[in-house]
Amino acid sequence: MPLWRIFSNPKTFSPAQRSGLAKAITALYVSRGLPAFYVNVLFIDLPDNDGASPSCFVGGEPNPNFVRIVVEQIARTMPSPDTEEGRKRRAGWMDMINETVKTWIIDRSELDWELHIYETPRDLWRVQGLDAPPDGSKSAQLWFDQNKPVPYDVANP
Repeated sequence: MPLWRIFSNPKTFSPAQRSGLAKAITALYVSRGLPAFYVNVLFIDLPDNDGASPSCFVGGEPNPNFVRIVVEQIARTMPSPDTEEGRKRRAGWMDMINETVKTWIIDRSELDWELHIYETPRDLWRVQGLDAPPDGSKSAQLWFDQNKPVPYDVANP
């Protein structure tokens, strides 16, 4: 259940760009086996009031061209960076994220941007009051296919 919060000036992304970026982010997670309904993308506007009263500062200076992305990966967690395999998978994931945001952020030289990821343990989230079914289970596939949470028998997921 990824939650992306994208903080930026209201003029940074047009409605079409917001929609395109949200769809690309959703497609990234769907390609990794998550149902689309798990993915939430929130654009949080940081208005600069035409420079009169900026609301975004970087290094103590106003920066209306700054984009801050805060990702909470709630449905899955990455492997530990304590192993070579874990480091490779984590770096690979960050590369996939860069590729996903490339068109809307990286390719725009006028933008400064940062991204970081939090991870939430699986036992500390629910959807519609339901614990998510185990990965690879029939119930997990049902959630994916129906694109919504569906009650299931926890003893026989």
